[in-house]
Amino acid sequence: MKLLSTLRGRLFALLAVLGAVTAVAVAGATYVSVRAEADELFDYQLRQTALSLRDQGRIASEEATALAAPSLDYLVQIWSVQGLEIYSSRPQGMTEALPARAVLGYSNLHLAGQDWRVFSAATPLRVVQVAQPLAVRQRLAAVAALRSVVPVAVALPLVAMAIWWLLGVSLAPLARVTRAAQAGGANALDPLPTADLPGEVAPLVEAFNDLLGRLSSAFQAQRSFVADAAHELRSPLTALKLQLGLLRDSAPGEEQDQAIARLRGGIDRAVHLVEQLLALARAEPGAAAAQFPLDLADLARQAIADVQTLADKAGVAVSLTAPDALPLSGDPQALRGALRNLIDNAVKYGARAVHVSALRGPRGAPLLRVDDDGPGIPLEARERVFDRFQRGENADVEGSGLGLAIVQAAARQQGASVTLDTSPAGGLRVEIAWPQA
Repeated sequence: MKLLSTLRGRLFALLAVLGAVTAVAVAGATYVSVRAEADELFDYQLRQTALSLRDQGRIASEEATALAAPSLDYLVQIWSVQGLEIYSSRPQGMTEALPARAVLGYSNLHLAGQDWRVFSAATPLRVVQVAQPLAVRQRLAAVAALRSVVPVAVALPLVAMAIWWLLGVSLAPLARVTRAAQAGGANALDPLPTADLPGEVAPLVEAFNDLLGRLSSAFQAQRSFVADAAHELRSPLTALKLQLGLLRDSAPGEEQDQAIARLRGGIDRAVHLVEQLLALARAEPGAAAAQFPLDLADLARQAIADVQTLADKAGVAVSLTAPDALPLSGDPQALRGALRNLIDNAVKYGARAVHVSALRGPRGAPLLRVDDDGPGIPLEARERVFDRFQRGENADVEGSGLGLAIVQAAARQQGASVTLDTSPAGGLRVEIAWPQA
């Protein structure tokens, strides 16, 4: 059973069954064919013997002695045209003779308790009959047929060993791939060898290598994310520790109130950074993408409501253009967070008006657009702003540098793309576009 659990064992078993069936069929056909040929040969010998005796005219004494030998399987009888027996070579103890009224040519008859094959030839003066027991013919034919089958029986195990060896040679590339996969450690994501692989297996190994490549990229991104997160968290946590020390050393009153306010602000920034990191982690490649029916227009209204307090405090007008309903399938939490980050960035970086549009693009696909009248982003810096912890040029603005990275990751997770352009209002235009309706 263990042998049949391997590809080599299964192929060998199938080929062995096929070979055995073929060998039995060939052996059977050979056996039948050889027996038929042996019968034809015995008939030919009967005919030649009868014709030679017919043409001799008489039987010499030495020939009569040979024909009467007990080891001879043939029975010879010669009759005159009047039905008188001229010669008979029948063995001792055999009282019955071949019938005088012979059927010329080949015939079968039952005589002395057994079946005989007879050939009769006639001349104007006599009739020659040569007979042979069918049992003897069948025995000799069977022996000849079995001898012809022996090579097939001998060749079958040799062919089986050759098939086993050829299967091993053919599957050697698979064994090499298996060894390469087993040799790698837990963190080894090197591609498996694809040289000399069968055409049926090569696509599987290539797809597996592609999966390993994606896993390697995901692990590398995860390691970079952890390293960046640790670096970014170190500063706010150190600041919190210092502020806590200042609060402990400050005297009750206004100085302590200021220390508490600074500590509260530091905690808020740390909480915001952690929330941003969690949002980015949920939108990373490989994370499960939720798919729920949603209304993009309603989602835009909710995102605006989330940042309305911050916008009112900064004196920024946020408006929305959206149809009554814009159905879509996606992750509402991720999309809402991405849109909230876009509006939040526009408010923080000096925009006085932000306009959000939820509409259908030229091909009927959903489209989210955020326009502002702020300072915008220079063309040469637009590629870098999607990097993690990439801050804008205004260092006075508080932030984690993760807003646009979260937007891009969330959009990709939903099958959309993010583009940056110059807004008609003079600031930045950000579009999240889906490829199809």
